[in-house]
Amino acid sequence: LLDAMALIYRAYYALNKNPRITSKGLNTSAVMGFANTLYDLIKNNKPTHIGVAIDTQAPTVRHLDFEDYKAHRDAMPEAIADAIPYIKRLIAAFDIPLLFVDGYEADDVIGTLATEAGKKGFETYMVTPDKDFGQLVASNIFMYKHGRMGNKDEILGVNEVCEKFEIQNPDQVRDILGLWGDASDNIPGVPGIGEKGAKKLVQEFGSIENMLENLDKIDNPKLKEKIAGHSEQALFSKKLATIITDVPIVFDEEQLKLKPPKRKELKELLDELELKTFAKRVFTDLSVTDAQKAQGNALSLFDVLDEAPAEIIDLETKVIPNIHTVEHQYTLIDTLTDCQNLAHKLASQKEFCFDVETTSLDAKNAVLVGIAFSYKAHEAYFVHFPKTQEENRAFAQVFKEVFENKEIAKVGQNLKYDNMVLKSYGIEVQGKFFDTMLAHYLLEPETRHNINYLSEVYLHYSPVEIEELIGKKGKTQLSMQDVPAQSLKEYAGEDADLAWQLKQVFEPLLKEKNAFKLFEDIEIPLLSVLADMELTGVKIDVEAMKEYSRQLGIDILAIEHEIYELAGTTFNIGSPKQLGEVLFDKMKIVENPKQTQTKQYSTGEEVLVKLVNKHPIISKILDYRSLTKLKSTYVDTLPELVDAKTGKIHTSYNQAVAVTGRLSSNNPNLQNIPIRTERGREIRKTFIPSDEQHILLSADYSQIELRIIASLSGDESMKHAFENGIDIHVATAAKIYGIDISEVSKDMRRNAKAVNFGIIYGISSFGLSEQLGISRKEAQEIITQYFVQYPKIKAYMDKSIEMARENGYAHTMLERRRYLPEIHSRNAMIRGFSERNAINAPIQGTSADMIKIAMIAIAKEFKAKNLQSKMVMQVHDELVFDVYKPELEEVRTIVNDKMQNALPLQVPVVVEISTGANWLEAH
Repeated sequence: LLDAMALIYRAYYALNKNPRITSKGLNTSAVMGFANTLYDLIKNNKPTHIGVAIDTQAPTVRHLDFEDYKAHRDAMPEAIADAIPYIKRLIAAFDIPLLFVDGYEADDVIGTLATEAGKKGFETYMVTPDKDFGQLVASNIFMYKHGRMGNKDEILGVNEVCEKFEIQNPDQVRDILGLWGDASDNIPGVPGIGEKGAKKLVQEFGSIENMLENLDKIDNPKLKEKIAGHSEQALFSKKLATIITDVPIVFDEEQLKLKPPKRKELKELLDELELKTFAKRVFTDLSVTDAQKAQGNALSLFDVLDEAPAEIIDLETKVIPNIHTVEHQYTLIDTLTDCQNLAHKLASQKEFCFDVETTSLDAKNAVLVGIAFSYKAHEAYFVHFPKTQEENRAFAQVFKEVFENKEIAKVGQNLKYDNMVLKSYGIEVQGKFFDTMLAHYLLEPETRHNINYLSEVYLHYSPVEIEELIGKKGKTQLSMQDVPAQSLKEYAGEDADLAWQLKQVFEPLLKEKNAFKLFEDIEIPLLSVLADMELTGVKIDVEAMKEYSRQLGIDILAIEHEIYELAGTTFNIGSPKQLGEVLFDKMKIVENPKQTQTKQYSTGEEVLVKLVNKHPIISKILDYRSLTKLKSTYVDTLPELVDAKTGKIHTSYNQAVAVTGRLSSNNPNLQNIPIRTERGREIRKTFIPSDEQHILLSADYSQIELRIIASLSGDESMKHAFENGIDIHVATAAKIYGIDISEVSKDMRRNAKAVNFGIIYGISSFGLSEQLGISRKEAQEIITQYFVQYPKIKAYMDKSIEMARENGYAHTMLERRRYLPEIHSRNAMIRGFSERNAINAPIQGTSADMIKIAMIAIAKEFKAKNLQSKMVMQVHDELVFDVYKPELEEVRTIVNDKMQNALPLQVPVVVEISTGANWLEAH
């Protein structure tokens, strides 16, 4: 028995940070999450009977008894409200009964049916994350918590519930909730009694009723007075928390029997919702034949049924078009003569698509297994490369001329990788590029951009999964070189064919959405710049890093001993549970410590920072965490990432990840290398020039986001400060506090700096007060005065929100869009998040565009002048160069010029340039 609304909310919030949006703008996160839960439950548990309980709009008996029941809950997010009709259709398509009774909650419906089923000998599982259901658990009634994020499902029987709540029998859950209350349902409980207190009282007295009859046995006079004064409220709260088990609903065994889904309705719904991957999973299960079942080759979703109807078992496999159902012609090329013939054909094309198959994701060291080419839908050629090095390279050289032909345009998916692989073979791919991954990134920055997803959404086609070819990850997974040529031909040919087809879809869409210029002038040229940077790499001093690791290990051990001494005990400092128990149970650092949803003490950084003045142990724990993270994430890891051939680190830059347009990087993530702490800065010391003839040069945009907001808003006061070279934070402080610039103190400047940068991200008075350690009233006064002094900043913010409401997106100076579908949300929190993005997306995005333009221009100039110096890193607003010393002044001039003039702003752009023998020295 499934608790629909609890599972729907859980699914929605699990995907809220990365929502699933259809091509028509519908948020399908809740539907997809619910669908996956339903599917997993049926497939993994094979129930004989199933039902889904849902609330109705009618007021319940609890609302009639208590007007404020659930009254303070936020309005339902409209994405959930929009999803509910689709979820009801999904349940109907699975032919599962939807169970509801006006005047009662889904909890009561489940409670009644579970009780009735129990009487008839059924083993019943109540599928819900809601703790209230613990009261219903019996020998044959269980709570079933569906696992997520890779966690296992959790089943709670009598023993588990009693252990969890520290009670004698599950029925006492009602008493605990009656005393403790339930914030989510607005059940009051007894003020001042929390979970621990409630458990102790129930352990001692068994029930609220017995406790009230024996008040004289409560030793604590304050607690006794509290309970006596709220005795009726405690009993009433218990009544509200009690799940009703005699709802007027019939337990109909026939109705609840698991039945095959209604194929046509299910297919239509999943197509409409663009849930292609889910559809593939379900219909693959449905398509299992009796012969396959007998051989044990596959699991059917309906193995549980004695005999599934023939029309369900015999489903056609072309539910979603795929390589087996769509006519295509993919040709295998495996001789040098055939390669030459193909190269001749390609040379006569205006453009073609290509896709490389290799032995590794590391482009520098990957060996070509093959290259697929396509220049017509449903047609492709796959060149299967020999394994011997000499023949392998000979095959590649046949295509060198056509790849390097500037007159022929090249199409691909993630061309940066393909081009890097070919560059390692001495082939410089040239001509106009069209990268389908980058095209989609500009069209739908919030979603996924892999070829399978794009094909399913835009071509309504389901590609071959890589796992079908090489198996799942692990020891038994094959190398691409071990895959039979015919199988590889189909897989690789399909990839090139699909990318070719996607290009025909995306090009007009880019023009329609005014994104083609951004695509052609920035994202496409940048991919070659990034490829060169990745191949060049940056050198680190491995021995210095190892020495630093040794020193950090000594420091960590010393702090560890200090923490044990202050705590008076040894424990696992890295365990949040043990740490919480030491700080709050043993040391009692605060009276009412914050707890997590699982009722563990919160020991996150944001919690500990606020307690830093409560006890010396807190600062030691923060230091310990900082050092251990520094050591494990960077100091011990970076030397392992040094390439054996080049002796350098070669990070991968991701162009299609950050929705703001900023670049990200991984292996290692250069963007996150600490700079604010002295110990973090030590890491930058180990980044060094390639040799003694080179020096590192760092060029960093100064306060670029503030300069952009000054330019976009046209605010005279802010523009004046930048035009006259006045420290913007000092200028802001002088204006906010109504004093002369010469009178601004360090604290005033600090406050002004926080509000200057905070405004861009929609900082509130609460956020500012927390950040600066000042009262909320003072923080609000600073913000109010800021807008008085910079009125056009406020006007810009209001206008940005209004434009986003009108258009459904915010955009940068170069029309990079950030889509904001929830800007009209009725939920204030969700709407506020979109409004903040409407303000800062144009600023962050314009900043990202600026540095990308500068990188392209610098790389072009370096190439034109045939310089030996190389651009080696991009981190936030900073570029780092490995400069050949005789070229230093020329490089300095080029970098300053191209960065300053990347985009025309209404205020001067300042680039801070410095050099050094390591990155820290140069920064």
